[in-house]
Formats: sequence, C-alpha cells, structure tokens
Amino acid sequence: MGTRWSAVFFASTLDPALQRALQAAVDEVDETMSTWKLGSDLMRLNQAPLGVWLNVSPLLCAVVSLGLQIGQVSRGAFDIGVGAAVEAWGFGATGVHPDIGVMDNATSPLVTAPFVSAEAVEIDLLRSRLRRRAEIQIDLSGIAKGYGVDRLAEVLIAHALPCFIVSIDGEIRCVGTKPDGSGWLVGLERADRQQRQLARTIALSDVAIATSGDYRHFRTVGDRTVSHTIDPQTGVPLDSDVCAVTVTAEHCAVADAWATALMVLGDQEGPKLAERLGLDALFTLRRNGVLHEIGIGAFAPAPHQLA
Repeated sequence: MGTRWSAVFFASTLDPALQRALQAAVDEVDETMSTWKLGSDLMRLNQAPLGVWLNVSPLLCAVVSLGLQIGQVSRGAFDIGVGAAVEAWGFGATGVHPDIGVMDNATSPLVTAPFVSAEAVEIDLLRSRLRRRAEIQIDLSGIAKGYGVDRLAEVLIAHALPCFIVSIDGEIRCVGTKPDGSGWLVGLERADRQQRQLARTIALSDVAIATSGDYRHFRTVGDRTVSHTIDPQTGVPLDSDVCAVTVTAEHCAVADAWATALMVLGDQEGPKLAERLGLDALFTLRRNGVLHEIGIGAFAPAPHQLA
C-alpha cells in the first residue's frame, strides 16, 4: 500500500509464524485492492468489459459491499467510483494528467459527471464475483487501509493475543489494554501542511480510529492547493473549511470510510449526520489561518479554537 504497517502486543514469546501471518494479511489486501498493481483483482475489474462477471477474492467483495453501504447511508458523500477523477487530478498510479493545469468544473467533462456506484456495480457475495454495469473506475483508497488494519487484528485475535494495537499509515485499531490496565496512547496530528506537530494524545481500548485530512496528500494546481479527497458530486478535489475529520468505530474500515464521508459533507452537514447516526467524530476546521474543532459523541465537548 505504499506505506508501513505495525503491530504492537504483549506476549511471553514471539512466534516467527505470527509475523509471517501478519505480513501475508496485508499483502493479500494490497494484491487484491491496489490501483497501483495492474494484476490486482480491483484493476482487473476496472478493465473488464461491462456486464461481465469477474471472479474475485471474497475480500474485495466484502470491501466493495461495505463501501456501497456507507455510500448509500452518506447520500453519496463516500463513493468508491471516483477512480477516474483521482487519476485525472494526479493522485493515482499514472501520475499527473496532461491537462491537470487547466482542469476545473467548467473545462473537464471527465470530472464533472456525478458518480452512481450503487447502480454501476453488482455484487454476488455467494459466488464471490463482481461486475460493472457502467463505465466507472473503482478506487478503494478511502477504505482499503482501514480494512487492512482489521485483517491485522483478525490475525492477532486468531493467535489468541488479547491486547494489541495495529496500524497502517495512521489508521489504527486497539484491542484490550496494556497489562497495567491503561489504554493504548494514540496521537492525533495537527492539521498543518508545513510541519508535523502533535495536536493531542488520547487513550483508546477496543476501538478503531481513522483520520481523513487535506494536510498530507495534496497537489499544487496552478495557483491552488488541492486535496486528494474528491467530492463525488463534482468530481473535483474538496474545497471547504474542513481540513480533517477523525472517526472512531468498532472496525477500522468503517472508521476509515466515514472519516472521508464526513469530510466531504463539510462543517454543516457532516456534524449533523454524525449526530444522527451516533458516530464519534472530531472535525477540524481551518478558517482565516486558525484551526477550530467541532466534537461529536465521544469527542465532545467542543467546539473550541486551537492555538
């Protein structure tokens, strides 16, 4: 996935087979869902003729199914069908589109059409197969790393390890506590594009946490700085006051996807939907160079201004 994974746990001995199993778990997710590997199940699906069923890994079926479900609940704020726009804006495997310097809502038909993934993708869970019914490119970047974290957790649970913390590129899941009963300490980064700085730490147990933000993965297009997160309704990078959203959930794939969805929904609709669904979410807003926070659920009380 172009990054590192980690697993920290307490055990009396270290079984070499465990590390191999952990590596195999993330390798399987990468080989199945990568947009950077032409032979992955996902890329084979994106290249398959329309209407043709493709036998794929059950993992891909599960993640596509979850992505479509969250897409429907979020009213399209999370959409796995943004692959063409991701590529067009230079955030995909092929690099910068030759016309990226002039792309905007008015000039590029590629990035203005609304996405309809729920209607364009059909899933046969029993036979572990998928097919596209419309010409969309599926991208699972907003959920696959979280799912990879969940797979790491499944491996450790299968090895009867009751307390651990696993992560891939900042997507994290904690199970149990440390032997002294304290929670796993997780740092939340300040939403600053210029430097890496810790905003706060929180102690977690039996929960997953994921953050979507505009301060690490971005590009300069003309005189603009654009985020890697695509607004599915317009096909262009987000342009809003929300610069980061952190979500906690039972599973990391769910937290990962909802962090993206709430960021797309923005500072008004995002908190409203999070409250309505009972999600725990922390919204960070950048207004006139000053960071503000809105906390929902376990992240309340808020809002307040950050120094």
